[in-house]
Amino acid sequence: MDTPLIVGLGGTLNRESSTESALRFALDSAQRRGARTEMFGGSDLASLPMYDPRHADDRAAQRFIDSLRAAQGVIIASPGYHGSVSGLVKNALDYVEELRDDANPYLSGRAVGCITTAYGWQAAVTTLQTLRSIVHALRGWPTPLGAAINSAESRISYGEPLDGAADFQLRTVGREVFTLSTGMMRAEV
Repeated sequence: MDTPLIVGLGGTLNRESSTESALRFALDSAQRRGARTEMFGGSDLASLPMYDPRHADDRAAQRFIDSLRAAQGVIIASPGYHGSVSGLVKNALDYVEELRDDANPYLSGRAVGCITTAYGWQAAVTTLQTLRSIVHALRGWPTPLGAAINSAESRISYGEPLDGAADFQLRTVGREVFTLSTGMMRAEV
């Protein structure tokens, strides 16, 4: 059986953001279990032009689309901006439209982990709910646990130790995406 590819997307324009750090921790969790991972952080997402289905052939966009097409699992991390996903993350998700005619259209057949960070519980939780709704609309399978991190209580910096709650959530998201991805790969055989 092949090793699942888990693609991570998210972050902000600040490379040291809590959101991008959280995504890295979750991808590390999947990688420790045996997944191959590829990450599209904030600077990668910022290089994507605003989505226009007539002009989705940009080199950066094509690399992103090809990676999603090859993925068995996806982890999406968004900051909570005004109670919803950031424009940077939403624009990247709009590119999933390019998978509409695939055998598994959009995110169909893929486990999708959702992570949000925000300075307060209300924005973290409403953003997580929005992100899970987007994943459902794209036919993805959200993992049972989604991570909502309150940055006012848990500062996340990649390479630094996590507090217990954040560590549990991010490890679990990575593990669930990996586990569900391997199960979906077996179902395809």
